Amino acid sequence: MARWQLVPEQRGAVRPLPSGTVLLGRGSGCEIQLDEDTISRQHAELLADPAGVSVRDLGSSNGIKVNGVKVRHARLAEGDIVSFGAVAFRVAAVPERAEPGAVGPGGGIVEAEPAPGTRLRAIDVRSGGGVLARLQEERLRQLVELARRLSGEIELEPLLATVVEQAAELLPVDRVALLLGDGVSGELRLAHSRSRLGNAAVEVPRSIAERAMLEKGPIATESALDDARFQSGSVVRNQVRAALCVPLLADQERVLGVLYVDSLTRTSAFSEADAALCLAFAGLVAVSVAKAHFAETARREAVARANFERFFAPEVAARIAAQRSGVRPGGERRAVTVLYSDVRGFTALAESLPPEVVAEQLSEYFAAMVELVFEYGGTLDKFIGDALLALWGAPLPIERGTDRALDAARAMQREMTALNVRWAASQRPLLGVGIGLHHGEAFTGTVGSPRRLEYTVIGDVVNVAARLCEAAGAGEIALSEDARARLTAPPVLAGPERLALRGREEGVVAYRLGADS
Repeated sequence: MARWQLVPEQRGAVRPLPSGTVLLGRGSGCEIQLDEDTISRQHAELLADPAGVSVRDLGSSNGIKVNGVKVRHARLAEGDIVSFGAVAFRVAAVPERAEPGAVGPGGGIVEAEPAPGTRLRAIDVRSGGGVLARLQEERLRQLVELARRLSGEIELEPLLATVVEQAAELLPVDRVALLLGDGVSGELRLAHSRSRLGNAAVEVPRSIAERAMLEKGPIATESALDDARFQSGSVVRNQVRAALCVPLLADQERVLGVLYVDSLTRTSAFSEADAALCLAFAGLVAVSVAKAHFAETARREAVARANFERFFAPEVAARIAAQRSGVRPGGERRAVTVLYSDVRGFTALAESLPPEVVAEQLSEYFAAMVELVFEYGGTLDKFIGDALLALWGAPLPIERGTDRALDAARAMQREMTALNVRWAASQRPLLGVGIGLHHGEAFTGTVGSPRRLEYTVIGDVVNVAARLCEAAGAGEIALSEDARARLTAPPVLAGPERLALRGREEGVVAYRLGADS
């Protein structure tokens, strides 16, 4: 019986993990098959056992990430987010009766120094120190329950509310605040708070919070009002007495924020057990916040990728969505190879057939052509009636872009022949396509209004490609000298010839590639 399962972050089926080794990938021999372009045929090996799941990369093209960090081999626990290429899953236990567990990850609790108001120091719970002996059994059970609750919460806002609510119940405090670092500036911002003394937002003394961040350790004071380290305006305004602040450590170097608790009434410091519990709780919170941030990023990338896939090949869309900046707003100048294709005799066809029949046949044609553009790494710009505009070299650079554009054009002509065979068998009209290829500089980027932005290419390179397309007969590819010069191994071409293109004073040196070439 499976003990662990992979729960998709976006859509798809839950994948149980039976005990033993299983293969994950696109290949038919894999126990877990994922039909997705960023998944390799044999992507990863997973080994599930009662304590967790081990994952190993089998040399995949797009790798494995665990909680946003690329790994070759890792050990997964409940709540971890593991991504194979662009597909993300959350590791979860198969629902069954919960069993008692151990205190959450980290293995460290704190013991107060003798002098009031000084920094707390960490000890190992495995050493059987005095603090652990004094931790009440009820609080240990609460901490285990908190670990379970936090591991199942991956939505950031509900998670923050749960953290503050539970901290207020666990500790004898008047106020609780959770502060997180801004993703850009790193500045601490109040994420959630709670006060037993009223509904006003908790004002956290910056001197205490920043010291916990700087020292990457817990800071405690018996009376902030009388502590020379913390004589800030907020301490005086709020008459802060006992206070405790612990950092949320994602790792040894990275601090996500702080958890702050205080009392405006008590005249003694928080106990060693209180401090130990707060530090252990903060460790659980840091892990949960990091997972929630990663899940949020994964969702954002999935939405962006779905939008980008309208224009870009799936692997290109995945690369763009994973970049923080995405496609540059407004665009930039790039050297690109443009492909312009057009159906010959389409106007007459549209006049002779019902519009529903024309639309159905045109949709079938475009579906096949777009797949070929993506297969050869191109970007779909737009449809213009029965014409198709695609490009290579934007939004991301591509090696041998002109070679790939020509390969795509030749594949499109072969596909057109295959489509006509099928259409002839069903007594549908036959179509012919002319294609033009040109290379040059263009503006590529997003244009439009705030209500609707589209990715496009603008420039004379598009006009020349369109005119070359006009000059190409059905089944022909016409390419400019600029495009031919960039081919690694040019095929046998007819030409050169100078074409007088409509709308241009100067002609263009061009070559032709026939349907049978």
